[in-house]
Amino acid sequence: MKFCEKCGSYMQGTNSGFVCSKCGHQLKTEIVDVVKIRTQPGVAVDVLDASRLEYNRVSKTCPQCGNMEAFHSLGLVTGEHAGVRQERSMERFTCTKCGHSWND
Repeated sequence: MKFCEKCGSYMQGTNSGFVCSKCGHQLKTEIVDVVKIRTQPGVAVDVLDASRLEYNRVSKTCPQCGNMEAFHSLGLVTGEHAGVRQERSMERFTCTKCGHSWND
């Protein structure tokens, strides 16, 4: 959307640029080619999740699949209620087999 520099009216687009519908002022623009790049279908993209490497492996039974090994992480949850700041720790487990996560 373009507006005329002389009268401020809306300019209509043409093949060579823009023309003001009120005063006839013309504004020529450069032609820009838009090219869409197509990707090849079926090309596999490997995604590596390195974030699990920093977690400890512990012996914990998954409640969903029964696997005996899980990743363990310890987090700190902070919040404020009625003007009082509260903090608590939270243990999080993620199954190494099915990826199910749960808190303890």
